[in-house]
Formats: sequence, structure tokens, C-alpha cells
Amino acid sequence: MPLDSSGPDDDDSPPMKADRKGGGRLERPRNRWWRPASTAGRVLLLLATLAVLGGLATAAYLLKSYLDRDERFRIAGAGNIAASGLTEVSRAEMLPVFGEDIGRNIFFVPLSERRRQLEQLPWVERATVMRLLPDQIRVSVVERQPVAFVRLGQQIGLVDASGVLLTMPAAMMAQRHYSFPVVTGFDAHDPLASRKARMAVYQRLLAELDSNGQQLSEQISEIDLTDPADAKVLMPEQGGDILAHFGEDQFLERYQRYKAHISEWRQQYPKLAAVDLRYEQKVVLEMAAGTNVAQAAAEEQSAVTTGDGKPSDGQTAGESPEKQPSAPVDSAGAISGLKPGATALAGKPRSNAPVKPGKAGSKPVANRSTKPINSTAHKNPKAVKVSAEKAAKTKKRAEAKPAALNVNRQKSAPTIRPAMSAGIGQ
Repeated sequence: MPLDSSGPDDDDSPPMKADRKGGGRLERPRNRWWRPASTAGRVLLLLATLAVLGGLATAAYLLKSYLDRDERFRIAGAGNIAASGLTEVSRAEMLPVFGEDIGRNIFFVPLSERRRQLEQLPWVERATVMRLLPDQIRVSVVERQPVAFVRLGQQIGLVDASGVLLTMPAAMMAQRHYSFPVVTGFDAHDPLASRKARMAVYQRLLAELDSNGQQLSEQISEIDLTDPADAKVLMPEQGGDILAHFGEDQFLERYQRYKAHISEWRQQYPKLAAVDLRYEQKVVLEMAAGTNVAQAAAEEQSAVTTGDGKPSDGQTAGESPEKQPSAPVDSAGAISGLKPGATALAGKPRSNAPVKPGKAGSKPVANRSTKPINSTAHKNPKAVKVSAEKAAKTKKRAEAKPAALNVNRQKSAPTIRPAMSAGIGQ
């Protein structure tokens, strides 16, 4: 008879087995071997399991003892440690990492720990450590590549793209023929993340300057990365270096603007020391420290006026050449005139008094006389003193003559005394 499909279908339910007469009967299920039905079967299964586990543990211990005592798997010395990729890192610097493994079985060398220890060496960027049976250790090293010189106080070292400081003797650096810009603004105590952020700005700067294939980065001598938002580049120019503020982006555009107008700016401002290129519509020029307002104005006047003394284009007659040592310049390179907030030179206050053209540093002379000046007295101070003494003597003589005439007149006039006159009258 067919079974009812709606009834429970369990694996433990007794299966139906047809007999010869066509009827059905229930057959008792058979227990599997890991589930013995009797207590004795369960005990025997437990004992067998313990015997197997004990045998495996014993075999592992015997194998470990065998490998530990077998001289074929023992690292005999430093010759069993091979290394590749070593250029700046010497074997003498690498072998102390494996000092504890000499004489140890090769299977008991902690490879992961040795790899981390190798990567702590300054010049090692990545390391791989492998076992080579029966008794060899193979080390593969990828070294760091320096991308710039770094100035730390009075010392010059190297730094890679991740901001890791690298040391190398000066003689060896000369042998390597490194040609990098010098990066400043670093401190050995700065966090690695801070140095890495600065080097990211450095790499973007060089990548943009070299993007057109002209290798413009070779014209840069020094980069100050004290502020990652303002990369200050020291540009070598004839007669003195110019500090250019490149900011943190648009490096190629600002470099081209600098090169297009630097000759004109230096001609107008011989004391030019820095150029701020971070503004889109103007450029701020800063004079060298120690240049006062009068000197800057006199030098600018000499650069603006033409050879015949007439004012050039853009300057009206009688206009006072009042300019600050720091003047904003528009993007086309023309001076746009001073505006409030322009940077002053060397912290000196801005002066509103007009400065007359003349010799640099000279004081303006008011109410200048039109009388000719004795050239001899001008040249010789002693002559001026003698002339003054002569004039004083002449003045004294002139005053003495009227005084003598008055004395003579007094002597010739009669003297009347009141007492004598009274006596005579009596």
C-alpha cells in the first residue's frame, strides 16, 4: 500500500519492506558505527579514539625530536643565509637580525618576525624571508630610493618618497652622483605621517614641472616645505637667488609666469628677494631685508625714469615716485600700485610721506638756496672755518668804530653835575 505523503518523513522512521505476500511490515533501523547501541560498543569506540590521538601526538613528538636533533636541518653559520637586493644595506647590517638563528633548526626560525625586523632598517622598504631545505635561509630585500636631499640643522642627508630619513656619508653620496633639490623644513622628531605629507607636495611639484618633458625641476635648487600648503622654492638667478611662493597647486602655471616676468621685475627692483605667486590676479614682490623705503623708491625711480630725466609712460610730470619695498604686480607683470595690506619690507611700517628723487638714502632738503656755493669751501672744511673766523673779526671791527665815536663825543660835551651847580648858586 502506498504511504501517505502528508505524514512525517523522518530518516529514523522505520522503512517499509514488502514481504512475499505483498504485504508490508516495519523493519528495525540499523545503528551506524559511530553510534553504537550498546554500552560496550561505546566504550570500545572511546578507547579506540584515544589510542589514535595518542599515537598521532607521539608521532609528532618523535618527528619534532628527530628534526631538532638532525644536523641536516641545522643552520650552521652565516654562510647558510643568502640575501639578494642589497645595495645600500650591507650584510653586516642584515646578519644581526638572524643572530639568534645560528645553530637553530631551520623549521624553528620565525620567518614573520625576521621579516618585520628587516623592514625596521632605514634603507629597507620591503623584505621577504624563505626556508630552503635542508638548512638555507633566503632573504630578498627591496631598498628605499632617495628622491631629495634634506637639510637637518647643519647636516645634509637623504629622504625617500615616504618621508623616511636616510643617512649616507658625503663621500658615498658623491660616488652615487645624486642630483636632487635640497628640501628644508624637516625635523627628525616629526611624525612619519607629517613628513610623508610634505614629500607628497614635493613629488607633485616635480611631477608637474617635468610633465612636458623639459625637466624644469633641474632648475630648482631648494624647496622649503615647512608649510605643506605653501611650497617656497629657491630659484637660482644671476646675482642672487629668488624665493618664489608656489603654494600647493598649479605649480607649472606659476613657474611659467615667474619665468616670463622675472627679468622685468628684477630690472625694476634690483633688491628683489621674494615673489609670491599664489594670487591669480597679482603677484606680490618683496625686497631684500635691510632695504629701507627711501632706497627702494630711489632705485625704482632710476628704473622708471628714462635716460633724459623725463618720466616714462605711465608716470605723469611732477608725480612723486612713492613706492613701497613690496609692491603687488598683476598677472601680466605690470605694477598695479600699492593696496592696503601689501606686505612691508622687513617689518618696517609703511610711509605715506613722498620721497623726492635723488641719491638713495639722502635726506630731502627744504628751502634750498639759489645762491652759488663756494666750491673751495665745499671741498675743504678748514677753509669754511677760516672764512667764518674772518667774517667774525670784520663784524667786530665794524661794531667797534661806532662805539669809539660815541666815546669821543661824550668827552667833548660839558658835564653838568647837580651838586656843583647848587654850590655855585649859594
